[in-house]
Amino acid sequence: MLYFPRWKVWATILPIVLFSLLAVPSFMPKTVLNQLPAWLPKPTINLGLDLAGGSYLLLEADTSQVAEARLEQMREQVRAEMLRDPRIAIGDIAIVDGKLSFMVRDAGKVDAVRERLLPITGSGAGMTGQRVWDIEVVNSNTFVLTPTKAGLDEAINTAMGDAREVVETRINALGTREPTIIREGSNRIVVQVPGLENPTQLKELIGQTAKLEFKLVNESVNAMAPGAVPVGTQILPYEEGGGRIAVYSPVSLSGDQLVNAALDFDQRTNAPGVSIQFNGAGTKRFATLSTQNVGKRFAIIVDNKVISAPSFNEPILGGSARISGSFTSDSATRLAIALRSGKLPVALKVVQESTVSPELGQDSINAGVTASIIAIVAVISFMILTYGRFGIYATLAVVFNVLIIVGVMGLLTATLTLPGIAGFVLTIGTAVDANVLINERIREERRRGRVVTQAIELGYKEASRTIFEANVTHAIAGFIMFALGSGPVKGFAVVLLIGIATSVFTAVVFTRLLTSTWVRRNRPTTINI
Repeated sequence: MLYFPRWKVWATILPIVLFSLLAVPSFMPKTVLNQLPAWLPKPTINLGLDLAGGSYLLLEADTSQVAEARLEQMREQVRAEMLRDPRIAIGDIAIVDGKLSFMVRDAGKVDAVRERLLPITGSGAGMTGQRVWDIEVVNSNTFVLTPTKAGLDEAINTAMGDAREVVETRINALGTREPTIIREGSNRIVVQVPGLENPTQLKELIGQTAKLEFKLVNESVNAMAPGAVPVGTQILPYEEGGGRIAVYSPVSLSGDQLVNAALDFDQRTNAPGVSIQFNGAGTKRFATLSTQNVGKRFAIIVDNKVISAPSFNEPILGGSARISGSFTSDSATRLAIALRSGKLPVALKVVQESTVSPELGQDSINAGVTASIIAIVAVISFMILTYGRFGIYATLAVVFNVLIIVGVMGLLTATLTLPGIAGFVLTIGTAVDANVLINERIREERRRGRVVTQAIELGYKEASRTIFEANVTHAIAGFIMFALGSGPVKGFAVVLLIGIATSVFTAVVFTRLLTSTWVRRNRPTTINI
């Protein structure tokens, strides 16, 4: 039990040295860190909102809008799909009680209509395999389309994902440092922006609607050359190609007429692209625009910035088109999100907000540091006074335990919050529990008349079982808090779980290495414990 082969010695020492070195950047001022070489790893712990100061918003979406928007979108898709076949004539498409219904004038065309509907109503919702819309024929010639729960859930999930992307894009435009934007539940988004003291500015930014426009490219103007810009032309920054691009000022098509945009792949080359779909008015306008401008380029503009400028290769009459180019799957997905997110897919309202000043955050840090120092000093004093040499070993274990926790959190770029500091202090206080159990067990074995080596060996062996069982119960509680909690509770759980693992390692393995080394070198016949 007290024999450590060379490989086990290195397996114990190296992690302690490595994570202790990784902890150093977290204790260094930013001015010093910025002067270090760029190639040198500098993992640091991020400070949470309650420590760095900033703004907190809890946004809630009205998901009923998603259901209404899907009905309107499907109505436009059905109308556009039926117009593709001049032999099919249908009546008005009505929306009643959350369902779409329309009548086929010729009952003999029911099967043809069904074939047209199957592709646009979806064959599966997510990974469930259920249909997105149920299709029913009543009275032999009336179609009723009913959105399924699985399809609606998928639509809400997509809308909330897009809303989070829009919110993140808009907040990052502020130039703030490392905002946290996460989904909470099915219809809420948590926004935390350290360093931003004015939540009003944040709310205004989130609530604004991005402007999406389609304009024809003016190929006769060199946007990079100096000179006067012709009347009716404007120069805009070009995201995809870089530089700038000239477009005609009149808006050819508005983003309000776009109903969907999604990542898709070319059936022949498997190249990623973006498919777009317009509503009825947009379909007519896009058909006219593409017919009159075959071979010309048109610019897709979001907030006065051109994100793509594809060409009309042929007239587009069905209201749907595909944007192709030098896309990767990620860039095409981002473009689809940008097109879908010309405005927020769902209305977001602020249900909770708070502001933490930097001064209060610094006060929290100072209080946490003070509490940590007091805890460390108290624990060290008690252990040394009570257990002598073995108390010193336990003290070294506590010090390295703190460094390892900081190193691990820095490596994971974890965020330290005020509850996290509480978990930190708690970990320090309980870090020596294992050593107390071990030392008391050694005392008991000595009272029974065991020699020093036997007492130490049995002390570590018998106490280890209790130590591991106790920490397993702590870990279970920590995992539950991490899985079910959010915000401060999750921050506390993260520090607690890391502390449990590191304290067991330092208190059991590291102190046993120190003890065995001392015993082998000095061969003591008695110990003061």
